[in-house]
Parts: sequence; C-alpha cells; structure tokens
Amino acid sequence: MRIYPVFIPHAGCPHRCLFCAQDRSTSPSVVPEVTAVPDVNTVYNWLDSALPLLKDMPRHEAIPLQDGSEIAFYGGTFSLLPLSQQAQYLETARHFITCGRVAGVRISTRPDALDDECISRLIACGVTTIEIGCQSFDNSVLAAAGRGHTVADNSSAIQRCQNAGLQVGAQLMPGLPGGDDDEALMSLQQALELKPSFVRIYPTVVIAGTGLAELWASGGYKSWTLDEAVDVCADMLHLCRRVDIPIIRLGLHGDPQLEKNLLAGPYHPAFGQLVRSRLWRRALFKTCPNNEQLTIDHVGVNPDDLSDVLGHRGENRQWLKTTRPLLRVMADKAVERGFLRVNGQCLGLVDL
Repeated sequence: MRIYPVFIPHAGCPHRCLFCAQDRSTSPSVVPEVTAVPDVNTVYNWLDSALPLLKDMPRHEAIPLQDGSEIAFYGGTFSLLPLSQQAQYLETARHFITCGRVAGVRISTRPDALDDECISRLIACGVTTIEIGCQSFDNSVLAAAGRGHTVADNSSAIQRCQNAGLQVGAQLMPGLPGGDDDEALMSLQQALELKPSFVRIYPTVVIAGTGLAELWASGGYKSWTLDEAVDVCADMLHLCRRVDIPIIRLGLHGDPQLEKNLLAGPYHPAFGQLVRSRLWRRALFKTCPNNEQLTIDHVGVNPDDLSDVLGHRGENRQWLKTTRPLLRVMADKAVERGFLRVNGQCLGLVDL
C-alpha cells in the first residue's frame, strides 16, 4: 500500500499533550515553504502532482485502485477540525478517488473524537482507515501525558470504528512519564485484544518546546536509552507477530526538523531495523547456544530477511564473530520468510 501524507500540524487538537510538538518534529510534506496547516488548494495541487496519472496505470486497473493506496491526513485531530474544513479536505480527496488515482482516505485522530455520527460522516466522505492515538492503556500514564482521554475511550473508539467496517490502527507510545517496560507490554496486550488492523509504535522522545522537554530538563523525566527501547520494542514486535497483527511503523520517521529539535530519547532513523535485528539475534542465541558450535556450522534464512538478520551496519554480524565465530548465516531461497533453517529443521521466529 502507498500512503500520500498530508500533514496538518496540531489542527483540531483540543490539548497540547506533554510530548507533542508537530511543528518541530515533522517537515511539511506538501510544499516546503508551507509550515502551517495547508489550505485546500495547496493540498489539491500537491496531490495532483504526487498521485499516479491515469495514463500511467495498467488498463485492467479497477476503480478504486487495487493496491489500496490512501491519502492520509496526519499530525492533527482530523475529526475535531471545523466541519467545513473537514468537508473541503475530504471533497478534495474524493475527487482523486472518483478519478481512480487513489483508493481511499486515512485520518489520524483521538479516541474521544469518534462518536457514531462522526464515524458515519467520515465513511460517507470516503474515509477507509482511521488511526487512533491511544498512546497507552494505563489511565495514570494518559493523565501524566495530558492526553485528556481514558483507556475506556481507547477501547470504545476502536470497537465503534470496527463495527462500522473501517480499518483501524492503534498508535502506542511506550516510555511516557509513569510508563515502563511492563506498562508498554500491558498496553500492547490490551490493544491486541481489540484486534486492530495494525499497530504503530513510537517510543517517546523529548522534543524542544514541549512540556516533556521542561520536565526532562528539571530532572523529572528520564528518557529510555536506545538499547532499552529496542529491547522492549522487540518484545512488542514478537507479541504482534504471534497474533498476526502487523506493526506498520516502529519509531519516528527520519526527519531533519525532528533531528534539529531532538533533546533526548531513543530516536534512530533505522529504529525499525534495529528492533527486527534484535529479534533475530534472540532467535540465533536460542537456536545456536555456545555448546552447539561444533554441531551447527550455518543457519539458513530467506534472502529478504538476511539484512535484518545481519543487523543495521552489520551489528549482528559483529555479535556473531564475538560470540559464535564458527557460525555462518547464509541466504537460502528455500526458507520461508520469518524462519531459520538449523540442522535441516525450519524454526519460526515467532515460536522462539
């Protein structure tokens, strides 16, 4: 699926959460000179230039597009924008849906901004996917972050959207004030019990100009290290894979604006690969303990998994040289993705 993101920083947001500074963490996606919420003409012109032209599509392509590509409105609370502004954005998006240049619309919003009437209106205007900023399933953590909603709001919003036939994503932020690794895993488990279509996981970082930056500067908040976040998120990834619910994003997108304003926290432009590689390292550790080095000389993995197995910049390769110098990891097309072949036996990553 291809996403065409339109950022509307802070638009519609009734709260300024402790951690949030959209204007300092995301570069504008529509026009570089536009740093505020883009008007509808700007959005139209950008989409017209970014979306594939009909002449470039296969003749058999049906309307809507079969790849499920979506226009996405991110960075604000879309469903709390003035109704006229919502209508203008969605009418613009619907034009490209009707033309067959995109399949649907995705929005990001708060769990307490999705009553039944709102959901029906969004669906009628072409919205196909809603990402809900749950952040945590611990009421004390939500309160400390200034979210202004509860765990019950998270659950009811996800269920209402699902009942209406929408694709629903849950966004989580491990490492918020008052949260630890146990809270992160508990929050994820509660989210997974609701069976969302997908999950996004953004470990908390400290950005200049936020309330969290002030708390951090005063010593009232200690951010996770990169290694801590990678370890916890590897646990989270393992849980999601076991129930076959995808994590479509791990960590914040690499962005010059974010990097300029980042003060602390587990940010890395390749955070997702670090997490996947940690999971593979654990699998290698379990399947190839030191006392079996003489009986296992190689492990086979699917070629498409090889870069993650070896790690970002060869991190796992170096670990293998230090801890299991006789072991080789080899690409093997006969091995299914997510599996290792050890001594002729294929073992699933999610089962280790």
